[in-house]
Amino acid sequence: MSASAKTVYVCSACGYESSKWYGQCPSCREWNTLEEELRAPSTPATKRRGAAAARTSRSVVQKLSEITADTEHRFDTGLHELNRVLGGGLVKGSLVLLSGDPGIGKSTLLLQICEHLGKSMRVLYVSGEESAHQLKLRAARLGVTTDNLSLLCETDAQYICEVLASEKPDIVMVDSIQTMNIPELNSSFGSVTQVRETTNLFMRTAKTLNIPIVIVGHVNKDGNIAGPKVLEHIVDAVLYFEGDRNLSYRILRAVKNRYGSTNEIGVFEMQDKGLVEVENPSMMLLSGRPKNVSGSCVACIMEGSRPIMAEVQSLVTPTGFGTPRRMATGVDYGRVSMLLAVLEKRAGYFVGNMDCYVNVVGGLKIDEPACDLSIALAVVSGLKDVPVPEDVLAFGEIGLGGEIRSVTACELRIREAEKLGFHKCVVPRYNLLKLKKSLRANIEVVGVSNIRQAFEAII
Repeated sequence: MSASAKTVYVCSACGYESSKWYGQCPSCREWNTLEEELRAPSTPATKRRGAAAARTSRSVVQKLSEITADTEHRFDTGLHELNRVLGGGLVKGSLVLLSGDPGIGKSTLLLQICEHLGKSMRVLYVSGEESAHQLKLRAARLGVTTDNLSLLCETDAQYICEVLASEKPDIVMVDSIQTMNIPELNSSFGSVTQVRETTNLFMRTAKTLNIPIVIVGHVNKDGNIAGPKVLEHIVDAVLYFEGDRNLSYRILRAVKNRYGSTNEIGVFEMQDKGLVEVENPSMMLLSGRPKNVSGSCVACIMEGSRPIMAEVQSLVTPTGFGTPRRMATGVDYGRVSMLLAVLEKRAGYFVGNMDCYVNVVGGLKIDEPACDLSIALAVVSGLKDVPVPEDVLAFGEIGLGGEIRSVTACELRIREAEKLGFHKCVVPRYNLLKLKKSLRANIEVVGVSNIRQAFEAII
């Protein structure tokens, strides 16, 4: 270690630097986030290069009226589900972060869209994790044969940006940002400083050359994106892969998007030859649904402008311990506990001596209050051991007084239920008053005011 190098401690959550270690970050108050790094002072040559780069990258003052924005350049990725999440496609000059659990399909997705983009554009795939031979084997398995795809196996971010400036590709994929480094920084790969500075370097390159760059980001043991929190602020869009890697279905969600909505999701299925789009997620999530089994009810949630059906299951059994056990998968645990308390206090369904398990089939995570009524009906169905009919759909928010509150996009939910063959839909009474009569021609819509009315309407 150089005599001039010094040890600093950097917070992985906010980037706070300190000369000594703290158990709790003094800036963001997070625990055990300070990591040790070696920091060397900048050399005169480094300072000269930094000053030269600053002079060449300076912009000029422009009036807003002089800036033209007639057309928005977006590149079609070839996957409609990905285009939906991005807001219509890759925006020219944007920096997109794709993150998710290990083995969930991030690199597979990038190689697949390279096949479509390579038909009309030059694509550069930069890999810091795999060799060129490994990428060739993966591309052969996925059927990627385009001649416009070039590979660069390198981890030096400065050299990569020099290659981009000289080659000027149309689109760049970087896999992954945690393997990139700037040699002048005396810190390890994936450290807070390296991730922050390399991302800044790629961001300036994307804006200067006006080319879209997609970077892959790893996650830590808590499921959050590895590196400083400022990483998500630097990029233009943050896409996150959800789902169990042991299951075949994947959900792509936009956590941040400067060029589109963050409410849209994309659904994929992992097969032998890569990710395949799921055009009808509702049919996928309802496949294999058991018949005449208690404790099951279908919910309809809105993901952006898309209504999606999901099966909510509940198992209620007498407890063998002094304190009953509660477990929720795919829904908020606190929300389930609140609904159980409302069922006891307002509706008279006592589950205080029962173990209660609630699960959303298919690995889908639901955070919309409109699924409250489906959860409550599934719990009551399991408690009474009375099956909910297969052709019945229910949605609505439950208040602490036991009332059923109205929800948004009621017509879209009912139309989706009609397409999938449902014959009865239980909705809040306030939503029923606003529905068009023509909408109720092919499906029976029942308006309810409380939980007891909802349960009586389906049996």
